[in-house]
Amino acid sequence: MGDSEKSVTERKEQVHHEQLSEEELVIAKKLRKKIDIRIMPLVTLVYLMNYTDRNNYAAARLQGLEEDLGLVGNQYQVGLSTLFVGYILMQVPSNILLNYVGQPSWYLGFFTIVWGLVSALTSQVTNYGGIVACRFILGLVEAPFFAGVLFYLSKWYTKEELAKRNAIFYSGSLVSGAFGNLIAAGILNGLAGKRGITAWQWLYIIEGAITITIGIAVVIILPDFPDTWKLLSPEEKRVANRRLAIDAAEVDLDEAGGISQIRGIKLALLDPKTYLLAIAYMGTTGAAGFQNYFPSLTKTLGYSQTMSLLLVAPPYVFMVFYSFAHCYYSDYIGNRFWFLSYPVPISIIGFVVYMATDSFGPRYLSFFLMNFVFAQHGTIYAWISNAIPRPPAKRAAALAFINSVGCSASIWTPFTYLPSSAPHYRPAMRVCIGLEVLALGCFVLLRWYLQRQNRELEMLEGEGERLERTAEVEGVDFGRAKAMKKGYRYML
Repeated sequence: MGDSEKSVTERKEQVHHEQLSEEELVIAKKLRKKIDIRIMPLVTLVYLMNYTDRNNYAAARLQGLEEDLGLVGNQYQVGLSTLFVGYILMQVPSNILLNYVGQPSWYLGFFTIVWGLVSALTSQVTNYGGIVACRFILGLVEAPFFAGVLFYLSKWYTKEELAKRNAIFYSGSLVSGAFGNLIAAGILNGLAGKRGITAWQWLYIIEGAITITIGIAVVIILPDFPDTWKLLSPEEKRVANRRLAIDAAEVDLDEAGGISQIRGIKLALLDPKTYLLAIAYMGTTGAAGFQNYFPSLTKTLGYSQTMSLLLVAPPYVFMVFYSFAHCYYSDYIGNRFWFLSYPVPISIIGFVVYMATDSFGPRYLSFFLMNFVFAQHGTIYAWISNAIPRPPAKRAAALAFINSVGCSASIWTPFTYLPSSAPHYRPAMRVCIGLEVLALGCFVLLRWYLQRQNRELEMLEGEGERLERTAEVEGVDFGRAKAMKKGYRYML
């Protein structure tokens, strides 16, 4: 074994389990502010455009896309779901490559620029084949961003800090629901037909250009990992790594070389928590599929195309602020399960009200209630990183796999929104209810499983002879199992 490999091994085995010193706490506080200011606004802005570019397809539908491209039958739904085929195929390979390359600024920035270009060029398609091809390619180049940023944030923040930051990050998707449709409404009123370009074409061109500009900013501004950010002092780098080591009871490093990336995939796929979280996320993602039809749902209220786009904004704006409070208290209390569970009955009430009513008041209220499914997302992202904290290669693979399975629901749920079932879309709403119940069942099982693992860790703290069992449970070597004795517990 070479000197560099020995160095990594020594650092992994010499984890400091005591709390940060007073001096280190001061440095850590300043470090958090520096990270928050530099990272969070940028990744949130990119996620805003990620969702905007992905979901402008729904807004374009109200602006004549189906008619101009001659889409008939379920061809619109095929175009919608095709994006997620490409998206899923790239998830795991991309996250493993990101962890191996170790330069998120270039990696994420490059793909942001490319998906902005693909989005802008979508304005030039003229038929069904063209829109399907563009949607598939858009899914491929968008895939590195979301799971990549979840992994990236877990390399900077502790488990007590992640839910709030994930809520801030996820707010980009919620703001995009309002922002994207407001842009669409403005384009429909002001640019439709200008220079011989239709409203939906302007939508793709403008939003694609904005994304390309932001992608360039990512390359220039986004720091990589703590060890490589040049603006951090050696002491700040040490504290950044040390606080994560204390948080996970293990240094947040992989073994040297690419082999650890393959091992990370194996560890992720052998951990039952990966599958419980994946199925739960599929449930919440599938239940949130109504967002792809939100303008069409508001159109059933009987207003014009422009007003239908504007009516989408208030439910999203409400959920931006609500999800901040929701995730703040999840971090403050130190609980994930209850904060993932209580939105389930609220969102189910929303689906039922939408199916059962026709008047404006109850039906519009149902959109706010349905949106409670989005309160779950910032919390479940944090629970993933809490439940699968180490090693980084395993966490990267797990995040990507979970996101792939979750997004698989977006391939088939569009076909439940049958045009013949308008205006109540009862088959789709029933599917949403069933998926939320499925997610709740997974949350219950995961909580039970984590409680069992915490009891095992508690028993093993005082029984050195059973360290081999810890290593087996966690999929780590004997040296790392020693770190497990020092008080790490999974957050419930």
